[in-house]
Amino acid sequence: ERLDETLILRREIYAKMVALFGVSHEGTIIDGLNLASSMVTLNLWDEGTSFLRDQLLPPARQSLGSNHHATLNLEQNLAVALYNNPESTCDDLLDAETIMEGVVKRRRRVFGPAHPDTLGAERALSAVREFRRRVDSA
Repeated sequence: ERLDETLILRREIYAKMVALFGVSHEGTIIDGLNLASSMVTLNLWDEGTSFLRDQLLPPARQSLGSNHHATLNLEQNLAVALYNNPESTCDDLLDAETIMEGVVKRRRRVFGPAHPDTLGAERALSAVREFRRRVDSA
């Protein structure tokens, strides 16, 4: 029940940020990331994936750039949502792997190979690849 309450509050906060600052403001994007994370935590896979891909990533890439930590976090969350969705297709898993490859490459370049976010992205990429191997061999 607390997670449901959190989702409601995060929806309200995001809507207020959009109204006050627009969709391209860094604070709005970060609040959108928090909202998307809540969606994924509550297994709202389709809504979370659509929100990340269609509403958050385009303005984040345009206003913050592809190498900004918030943009990288959005992309990684999208990949995780695609990978964790029990109804993911093989194409979704391939998308998740492709997204994570790009995230890992940019995190290494921007933050370095020893940065905790880089290491976390590498673990996520390994998990996606391992899952894809199991699905492909089944």
